[in-house]
Amino acid sequence: MEKRIGILGGGPSGLFMFKRLIESGRTDIVINIFERKNKLGAGMPYSTEGALDEHITNVSSNEIPLLVTSLADWIKSVPKDTLDKFHIDPLRFNEYKVLPRLLFGQYLTSQFDLLRKMASENGIEYQIFYNSTVTDIIDYPDQETVVVEINDKEQFKFDHVIICTGHNWPKKYEGKVPGYFDSPYPPVKLAVKLDHPVAIKGSSLTAVDAIRTLARYNGTFDKDNNGNLFYQLLDHSPNFKLVLHTRNGMLPAVRFHLEDSHLANDSLLTAEEIAEHIASNNGFLSLDYIFEKDFKLPIKEKEPEFYEKIKDMSLEEFVTAMMDLRERLNPFQLLKAEYAEAEKSILRKKSVYWKEMLGVLSFALNYPAKYLSAEDMMRLHKSLTPLISIVIAYIPQSSSEEILAMYEAGVLELIPVGDDSEIEAMDEGGATYHYTDEAGEEHSVYFNTYIDCVGQPHLAFEDFPFKSLLSGKTVSPAKLRFRSSQEGQKALADGKEVMQDQNDDYYLKVSGITINDNFQIVDAYGALNERIYIMAVPYIGGYNPDYSGLDFSEAASAAIIKQLIA
Repeated sequence: MEKRIGILGGGPSGLFMFKRLIESGRTDIVINIFERKNKLGAGMPYSTEGALDEHITNVSSNEIPLLVTSLADWIKSVPKDTLDKFHIDPLRFNEYKVLPRLLFGQYLTSQFDLLRKMASENGIEYQIFYNSTVTDIIDYPDQETVVVEINDKEQFKFDHVIICTGHNWPKKYEGKVPGYFDSPYPPVKLAVKLDHPVAIKGSSLTAVDAIRTLARYNGTFDKDNNGNLFYQLLDHSPNFKLVLHTRNGMLPAVRFHLEDSHLANDSLLTAEEIAEHIASNNGFLSLDYIFEKDFKLPIKEKEPEFYEKIKDMSLEEFVTAMMDLRERLNPFQLLKAEYAEAEKSILRKKSVYWKEMLGVLSFALNYPAKYLSAEDMMRLHKSLTPLISIVIAYIPQSSSEEILAMYEAGVLELIPVGDDSEIEAMDEGGATYHYTDEAGEEHSVYFNTYIDCVGQPHLAFEDFPFKSLLSGKTVSPAKLRFRSSQEGQKALADGKEVMQDQNDDYYLKVSGITINDNFQIVDAYGALNERIYIMAVPYIGGYNPDYSGLDFSEAASAAIIKQLIA
């Protein structure tokens, strides 16, 4: 009896899932892939939906999980005119280079083509459906079947489906309020000439994407006699300026040499050790335990001097120490210092180890995060997540150079706005930024153009797009139990989304839907669904607070295939 498997989305997650199925050794499967666009592999970040020629990846060839051919080998096969367009010399290319995102998208598409060839050679039946948007998913438990609706009309039946629908940028005011953008994607909408200051919310890699595009349409980059980059405004944009607004007043850290390029580490806790710890800790994963074992101990071995400074620090004390260091410096001066540190790191092929381990910690914590207590999850979001989001953004060198050149030219500034800042969309267009500065003074500043650049939001349970799964209670809101009833009551009094069950246990509602360790959806009664898996990160953010692009796709697809083939 053949298994009918639907992969919903043909971007990077769909690519890894297809690869796992082809390598599974099973030929009794029929695979259908539904892709919203007319191209496989690239997804949103590596297609024109997420990038233009000026946008580059923040991962190098050696940091990409293995697909069919290596990036370095693939580059040799790329036509010269394509390489010339992106200023790439194949003879000088090495595995430590970052690539333009659109070129990387072409690589992923080529890998999908090779996998399709392998599927045919292995006798695996598959079919690709382009321009096919998944509009609903209906589960029929009695028939052990899942029906997938495409473009609001066609329906297909499957034994298993894997939701790989990728990024989603909901629109609130964009399209209704002129000059108001709910995200910078697709970036072609920012390829405009502007003669006024532009407000940008956030300073993440998403903000860097907006900066790179707007900079090119309103000015030019050039090099002086010493080879240093400088920026000049074009005649049509004398009043153009970018004003970044951030809660912490910081810029992301600069890419450096990673010792272990795949966010794995031999010194990390094993799955068995984590399971043992959870079992002995009333079913909870302790954030402090992970911090000690998956962060401090590996540092002890590699950087004993740094370890001596932090060995007695709690998680909160460590974060405060690292943030204090950053807060004391002007963010652009800090960027300059970090750029120099990163240059040395890359030249010597020596990691900035504590930063690398912070990335590893975030990735290691992601998978078992659903076992954190509500108290620890709140601590994670309050203290560790802000530090992680800055340090492991890994802003590429060329982006750092452009940001510094724009700062030196006086057309880029950063304003710390605190947690209580508000953006008011204006009927006439643009937005007013309301915030209190560090001196306690209140400001309300109007901008003709406003762009939300905080990155992919973790979407709420109610935003889940497949309404039949919601109405049938096939999915349930993600929640975490409080270890202490008193803390649950306190969080409830503080206005947090807290619920109480029939056993008088308190739970914190977190974003997205409930999933188990195999990325299977879990219903309102706590029963797992053997037919439906999900890798679409915007809808599982409550249980997967960090997702690291291709590394996440590789790890999630590995967990899914194990269960699916079993």
